[in-house]
Amino acid sequence: MYDVVVLGGGSGGYAAALRSAQLGKKVALIEGDKLGGTCLHRGCIPTKALLHVAEEVDSINEAKNFGISATLDGIDMAEVGKFRDGIVNQMFKGLSGLVKSKKIDMIQGWGKLVDGHTVEVDGQKIQGENIVLATGSYSKSLPGLAIEGRVITSDQALKLDWVPRSAVVLGGGVIGVEFASLWTSMGSKVTILEGLPHLVPNEDEDISKGLERELRKRGIDFHLGTMFKGVTQDDNGIYVEAEGLDRIEADLLLVAVGRGPRTAHMGYEECGIAMERGFVLVDNTLKTNLDSVYAVGDIVPGLQLAHRGFAQGIFVAEQLAGMNPQKIVESGIPRVTFCEPQIASVGLTQKQAEEKYGKDKVVAKTFNLAGNGKSRILNTGGIVKLVAIKDAEIVGFHTLGKRMGEQVGEGQLMVNWEAYPDDVAQLIHAHPTQNEAIGEAAMALAGRALHG
Repeated sequence: MYDVVVLGGGSGGYAAALRSAQLGKKVALIEGDKLGGTCLHRGCIPTKALLHVAEEVDSINEAKNFGISATLDGIDMAEVGKFRDGIVNQMFKGLSGLVKSKKIDMIQGWGKLVDGHTVEVDGQKIQGENIVLATGSYSKSLPGLAIEGRVITSDQALKLDWVPRSAVVLGGGVIGVEFASLWTSMGSKVTILEGLPHLVPNEDEDISKGLERELRKRGIDFHLGTMFKGVTQDDNGIYVEAEGLDRIEADLLLVAVGRGPRTAHMGYEECGIAMERGFVLVDNTLKTNLDSVYAVGDIVPGLQLAHRGFAQGIFVAEQLAGMNPQKIVESGIPRVTFCEPQIASVGLTQKQAEEKYGKDKVVAKTFNLAGNGKSRILNTGGIVKLVAIKDAEIVGFHTLGKRMGEQVGEGQLMVNWEAYPDDVAQLIHAHPTQNEAIGEAAMALAGRALHG
């Protein structure tokens, strides 16, 4: 019998396995596909590799703005694919070697939960004192909308060996705006359809509106509050119908309406695990209603982020080792959207803070990147917005701009360590950096802004 059996080898699963092994536990890690899961093979890493290519394309196209004569001769998607796959394969080999070196028993095959201490894999029963469920997520579609031919999800989009001349993106959340940004940089004409009033609707409204302005400048069309009606396709392209719009013709329809929990046919419900809309319900220690079974990552309600699953995997491993780790606060998890310009945020939006503490108890200040020297050098628009409780701590950090994802670390520290505006305002932020903009926003929040 193992001390810990982990079902699923994505970010949450392998983190739970590695930390458990580090703490002296005998561990089995079960994975039916490839170690690393969606993030490594069909999500974060390949997407960001392609977005880096797009950034390089933008650099060439914008070179004239900096006095450089340069022209883009074309994009060799075969070579782009080699670059993308090379990064993925290197990380896969490294992760596989790491798991092997920790003497974790890697069991290849599709597992099914049999009871609170048993997972069955191809007829073999793997038993553990505790089970960690980490089976990840899949790209969702709409009822009746088949993923076939020119109607694709991010899974197929990542493997395209050609650049679409035009594309319709169904969904203006993180995945939708990242692919819209990527394809636009590569020369596509992109239209986004979003049923809610704003793009990236989970972000602070000032960030959403700012992104909309920037995407409009880039020539990306988007229609908000617009309901999708249907799509047809033939050898020449797709034909999209949406409420209030003329028919849209394009090469592809990318369905980016979110990700669903991969829990069907896994034996969870049959074993009596409490579920809701396909998600596994857990308490604040990530334990299910079965004492010996825990769940982490995308199958647990909340943010579907690789680093959230990774942190949860470590938490469960330490919990099982009797270490009493600090509980993970969902709002304190950093979030980055890698479109151009980037979005980085931590904590509560202004609206969420006002709902929680009362409108008269909340103050927010924004610093425009137009006043930041490094941002002007980078030729980027955007903002830094801080949200705080009056005369108390900062509860929200929200940024928009080129490369601003790299600034999310300080945002996480100030929100999770409950820094007061004066705490941050007195820190010296190096000049000239984009990081200075955070200091400027904190000074404004502390009532002593020098610029503006």
